[in-house]
Amino acid sequence: MLSMKGKYGLKALYHLASLADGTVAQSAEIAEAHGMSKKFLDAILADLRNSGFVFARKGRGGGYCLSRKPQDIMVGHALRVLDGPLAPISCASRTAYHRCDDCKDEKTCPVRLTMIEVRDAITAVLDKKSLADLHQMIEHGPLDMRQMLDVS
Repeated sequence: MLSMKGKYGLKALYHLASLADGTVAQSAEIAEAHGMSKKFLDAILADLRNSGFVFARKGRGGGYCLSRKPQDIMVGHALRVLDGPLAPISCASRTAYHRCDDCKDEKTCPVRLTMIEVRDAITAVLDKKSLADLHQMIEHGPLDMRQMLDVS
């Protein structure tokens, strides 16, 4: 499930992606535009800065901007930084695998096998979707699911 931290982080990244080149936004401006707590957003922006997604300009006229082009920032990568692994359970995670204590044979565990399918479906969408794609969705409407997944 997407946490509030992940949701607010994506909204902040989307906001920053909409700025003209060379423009910055202050956290108070982002928080007000999206109905967020500024204090919570400041902590999220610090995580995004430490992870290399945003750049913080200090001093007068300072604020935040993306550190890369919107088309180079994938939603899945940002969510992993903000919320951790995308897998719904740890035994289905590629990056934070942890065997379940109650599982006798994980190779035949129906819960694990199903959650691996869920993880793969989630990552198929989020790892292909950039911040630029989010803007495209808003400007031109959502793509047909077949187009998003490149299914014939």
